[in-house]
Amino acid sequence: MTQISARQARRIALAAQGFGRRPTDATTGIRQLGSLVDRLGLLQLDSVNVYERSHYLPVFARLGHYDKADLDRLTFGRKSRYTEYWAHEAAIIPMAKRPLFQWRMDARRAKQTADVTGWPHSNGAMLDWLRAELAAKGPLPASQIEHDANRGTGSWWGWSDVKYGLEYLFGWGEVVSAGRTRFERSYALAEQRVPAEILATTVAESDAVRALMADGARAHGIGTLADIADYYRIKQGPARSAVDDLVDEGELVPVTVEGWKQQAYLHRDARIPRRIEAAALLSPFDPVVWARPRAERMFDFHYRIEIYTPAHKRVFGYYSLPVLVDDRIVGRIDLKSDRQNRVLRVQSAWREAGAPAGIEQRIVPLLESARAWQGLDAIEIVDRGDLARDLAGAAGLPLRAATLVEPPEPQPDS
Repeated sequence: MTQISARQARRIALAAQGFGRRPTDATTGIRQLGSLVDRLGLLQLDSVNVYERSHYLPVFARLGHYDKADLDRLTFGRKSRYTEYWAHEAAIIPMAKRPLFQWRMDARRAKQTADVTGWPHSNGAMLDWLRAELAAKGPLPASQIEHDANRGTGSWWGWSDVKYGLEYLFGWGEVVSAGRTRFERSYALAEQRVPAEILATTVAESDAVRALMADGARAHGIGTLADIADYYRIKQGPARSAVDDLVDEGELVPVTVEGWKQQAYLHRDARIPRRIEAAALLSPFDPVVWARPRAERMFDFHYRIEIYTPAHKRVFGYYSLPVLVDDRIVGRIDLKSDRQNRVLRVQSAWREAGAPAGIEQRIVPLLESARAWQGLDAIEIVDRGDLARDLAGAAGLPLRAATLVEPPEPQPDS
């Protein structure tokens, strides 16, 4: 069985994820954006916007400066070849991949409608009314649907019965996203936005799971069964059967990785670069780090997002971004885009144990690029974290005194 070193595994994974060249500030167009989204297979959505919404960040990490409006047109436009569904979590996926999730839509419907204590069982009339309303007037955001029940209740993030109903129908595949305005999702019946040939396509569950596992393995390059299954949140039993089939077909190659206790699998198309040259700020929801056990095993990087942790108990910051330099995660930086004062604020900066000396010289250009991309005028670095002083020195900036500021609570995906 082939032996892969720990460093080779990191390089394989990063190359599969589209890293390997240093992002530039040259404007990236629609073609490059589409190619990257197709390569990753999905962009995870999240509503937190203290620095930038999460789905924009993997693109910036890999391609550098680009126009977010281009990505919006590509993914949320009227004739977009992308859609949204529960893939890893809520995510943008290629429209052509939608039939691979029909089994998940059907399973959600069957489970939720069978529960006699559940919301759908006692709100069938509301669901029928929403179907008719969207058929007559859709697409519509939840906020523009006129109904007495369209008022928040204080439960489930304050969703109204209208929002409940739309989200159930979305989970069942009857309703789809028809784009977003200031991140608020508009809803449409599937037949209003999904091409008829895609709606008519049926894929057996076992075939769909095998295809998703193959896509997850290709996107990761190398990984354990759990790593690959996590990409599209496949349960371990079906994932194991799919991996066995993919090994038999030669698409996956069993390998051992230095320091890994679990069996690993290498995708047959994966490259093994001799080196990776990269520098990037990673979203907490970037595939490189979203599976925390994989990040710890591959990068020796213990990572927990602290947005739900009370301010006085946070260690690294509200929205701490892992910092990738070449094939290592060398630090974490808590960023905030202060749009009112036109400042990119480094609220804390921390060095990972064993990070090479001088990493601040690689990080300062990242911050300057992020500032320009966000359309801000200046960078401020707060005196919090063991990297902050070196970072301010390398940037030629004064170090700001640290104050404890409680950011607004995160809002749910909508």
